[in-house]
Amino acid sequence: MIPAEPLPTAIVLALVGSLLLAGALFSRATERAGVPVLLAFLGLGMLAGSEGVVGIAFEDYHLAYRLGTIALVFILFDGGFNTAVSQVRRVAAPAAVLATLGVLGTAGLLALGARMLLRLDWTMAMLLGAIVSSTDAAAVFAMLRGGGIHLKDRVVATLEVESGANDPMAVILTTILTKQIVAPHPSGFWIAALSVLAEIVIGALFGLGIGYAGRAILSRTRLASSGLYAVALVGIASLAFAAPTLSHGSGFLSVYIAAVVLGNGRLPHKRGLVRVHDALAWLGQVMMFVMMGLLVFPSRLIQVAGPGLFLAAFLTIVARPLVVWLCLLPFRYRTREVLYIGWVGLRGAVPIVLATFPVLAGAPRAEHVFDLVFFVVVMSALLPGATIGPLARRLGLESGEPPPAEAVLEIDTRQPLNGDILSFYVDEALPVAGEQLVNVPFPPNSAVTLIVRGSELLAPRGDTVLTPGDHVYVFAREEDRATIQLLLGRPEQS
Repeated sequence: MIPAEPLPTAIVLALVGSLLLAGALFSRATERAGVPVLLAFLGLGMLAGSEGVVGIAFEDYHLAYRLGTIALVFILFDGGFNTAVSQVRRVAAPAAVLATLGVLGTAGLLALGARMLLRLDWTMAMLLGAIVSSTDAAAVFAMLRGGGIHLKDRVVATLEVESGANDPMAVILTTILTKQIVAPHPSGFWIAALSVLAEIVIGALFGLGIGYAGRAILSRTRLASSGLYAVALVGIASLAFAAPTLSHGSGFLSVYIAAVVLGNGRLPHKRGLVRVHDALAWLGQVMMFVMMGLLVFPSRLIQVAGPGLFLAAFLTIVARPLVVWLCLLPFRYRTREVLYIGWVGLRGAVPIVLATFPVLAGAPRAEHVFDLVFFVVVMSALLPGATIGPLARRLGLESGEPPPAEAVLEIDTRQPLNGDILSFYVDEALPVAGEQLVNVPFPPNSAVTLIVRGSELLAPRGDTVLTPGDHVYVFAREEDRATIQLLLGRPEQS
């Protein structure tokens, strides 16, 4: 008798591998068409689902919720790990308002629209508003960082910090409203207000504590392999979510804060860790969108197409822009910045994961809400997602940063060193542009190590001329950084 294994496992891996590979290859075509890449994976999931071409029967909301939560942990961790603390400080107040009052306002306005025009009862309308009230970190990070869009610092920082910090509020609102639907309590909304505050405070405290503790441990520990540092960081990310969640705090907020603390420390093999967690975040995003596509029945989507289109349009054109304008009014943002932030309120897999809450709780008409949320997410992501690049150029919000170099040079080290490799772009306005290296007064302990000119790598010599458009890599001592920046401007990366 032929054993059952490994054939079933091989079949599963064949299906998963085919979907991942097809999505990755198809992503280039969707990028050219202006469609958010992650929606391509969503479409692949639908094609592979029970009503699609492949016919995979998948309706396990429990598994989808668990896997979606794990994926969100790594997506938020990657977003925080790549966020400079200087950016967080600069936009902390407006991003905090958007992540709290902005979520409440968006949920309330969308609930009002669903109640007045779709005739949903108030509780169901508020649940729907809460589920789609937050912008999605996965979608925002993917579109801004993966789409080659270089926005001005304040705009991109506001969008990224808001999207990383506003999921906890949506999770809390959705959880409380679901409980209220399943088991109504007369004082439920007063308890909700206290729960929101408690979860935010507990999550923030755990995030700071775990972040600083993890930074101290990793910076002082000498592990046998660079890969073990990535394993340790995965463990820290998991604890940053689990510990506050078990203590009735916001695990998602804790993960994001812990990642910001860790990412702004001097960790061993830091550049390698950035790449590992970037890959984990992309894998999490792809897994979530494919899985959510598998959960959906296209025939049910047709039934909610009309209400879904209305809600998506109302959310994109009315609710989000109006709430953003009110929230940012005290912070002196320019009108074009407010318009852009209001428009780029991308939704993604987070609302779809949240829509599984009422299904798992057995709330009435929960599957109808799930279908509505899915439709709203797809429609509200399509138009803003396809226009964020052209709109940034139209509003003059691109930063004007130079194109990245074709090659990257870096130091991979277990311990902090008194020196680093800095990358500079030679702009034609710099005094050193057109000068031979021998004539540039570099500090005695610093030197140019590599010049990238287009697709060519040049070995620097005394008679080498610095040409506008060059990317110059300089070895610099910490005490010489200020002098080198006077010569070559702000470094591209370190």
